[in-house]
Amino acid sequence: MRSRNALAVLGVAVGLLVAGCADPVAEAPKGGDASAVSFDTSAGQQHITSAKVDSLVAELPAAVRANGKLVVGSGSAGGGQPPLAFTADDNKTPIGVEVDIAYLVASVLGLQVEVQTTSWENLFLGLDSGKYQVGISNIGVSELRKEKYDFATYRLGLHAWEAKKGSGLKVNGPADIAGKTVAVSSGTLQEAILLDWNKQNLAAGRAAATPKYYQSATDYYLALESGRIDLYLGPNPTATYHVATAGKTEIVGTVSSSYPVQGLVGVTTKKGNGLAEPLAAALNAAIADGSYARVLDKWHLQAEAVPKSLVNPPGLPKDKQK
Repeated sequence: MRSRNALAVLGVAVGLLVAGCADPVAEAPKGGDASAVSFDTSAGQQHITSAKVDSLVAELPAAVRANGKLVVGSGSAGGGQPPLAFTADDNKTPIGVEVDIAYLVASVLGLQVEVQTTSWENLFLGLDSGKYQVGISNIGVSELRKEKYDFATYRLGLHAWEAKKGSGLKVNGPADIAGKTVAVSSGTLQEAILLDWNKQNLAAGRAAATPKYYQSATDYYLALESGRIDLYLGPNPTATYHVATAGKTEIVGTVSSSYPVQGLVGVTTKKGNGLAEPLAAALNAAIADGSYARVLDKWHLQAEAVPKSLVNPPGLPKDKQK
């Protein structure tokens, strides 16, 4: 994997949301001076940690305390998706915001981290079998998943509207995409949002957006940069990384990944195993001492910060689950 250490331009700051806000559509980012940002993709980077909290260690299940390890499943096989979880410049070391969250939580609970990379499908099989104690892999909270798993939330789930740099577009709601050509991946939550917004536009007498589908992220970005599409709706973390490293596009708005409810991403563990509560408490300790904010700052995902980790909050409704 080639090095990604070079500085690149981030055209706009991503609009901020807080967990628990009623409106699942974020305000479009404000314009301003471009900020140069960088991502550390080195294998030897230091993980951000926090002080061990003995009272929280005591809340762990006895078997976890005795073992002293937190075995983390990461569904990032094949190189992963920066800046979530991906392979460092040595082509083998897992890094990214999800990996740093694992080290942060483990440090509060006095545990040693073991990150095991697998496919997305095998991640859930590993949680079911007990191979992994937790999954930290951009797993959104949903009502269907809550039937089998417990969640301790640590990030907002956001999708980003990405446009060609200098487009002048801002997306705050359905009216802003009326008549535009919008790329989404087929069968995704992003497509469901686009189709829902099209229904709202047609009901209001506005033109629908024209959906476009491509085979790969490279195809989407080439279409965006060449002007063949107006917007691309995809996960906010990967959009943030692409904007910063490519320098040809900008984020012009965000929307909840679980629209119309606020999406949340959680540390995921087998239901009823006693880990969710101490995990949430550890995250809240890290939020309180500022180490959590430093992790998100490191990966330029401040827009996805939550003020508090919650255990099993309302998630994506079952009828929206993909």
